[in-house]
Amino acid sequence: MKPEILIVMGSDSDLPVMEMTAKLLDEFNIPYHMTVSSAHRTPDRTLKLVKKAEKDGAGVIIAGAGAAAHLAGVIASHTILPVIGVPIDSSPLKGMDALYSTVQMPPGIPVATMAIGKAGAKNAAIFAAQILSLKDSKIAAVLKGYKKQMAREVAKKAKKVENI
Repeated sequence: MKPEILIVMGSDSDLPVMEMTAKLLDEFNIPYHMTVSSAHRTPDRTLKLVKKAEKDGAGVIIAGAGAAAHLAGVIASHTILPVIGVPIDSSPLKGMDALYSTVQMPPGIPVATMAIGKAGAKNAAIFAAQILSLKDSKIAAVLKGYKKQMAREVAKKAKKVENI
């Protein structure tokens, strides 16, 4: 099964955050390839990964990076695939630097930017699945079920609070 999503992180230290993306994609049964490549330290590798993702028919690229966080923007500059950026809170600025680096792209180089950290990593998986669901009814059905389950969990917690 070819990966439908490429997940790239700028450093292996980003793995605890980006595992949240992988976990949800596993739950949704969406194949992905996850790897490490730095926009600054391994730019040639990054470009090769993007070109391979295009060649292999991937539909979305998710890029997680901290600090200067240029990874998503560099990737977006080399592809027309949708790129989702996840700012990682790995610096003394607690991810604000990564957020600004990811969200402030010049015109013509869009990056859909998620929240900082694990919440953003989860939302990146959901948003990628939503993009893929436009052409895949199975993924759409899985997402609808996921949203219904979330609603059931909130209702269950609300009842517990009301009974206190």
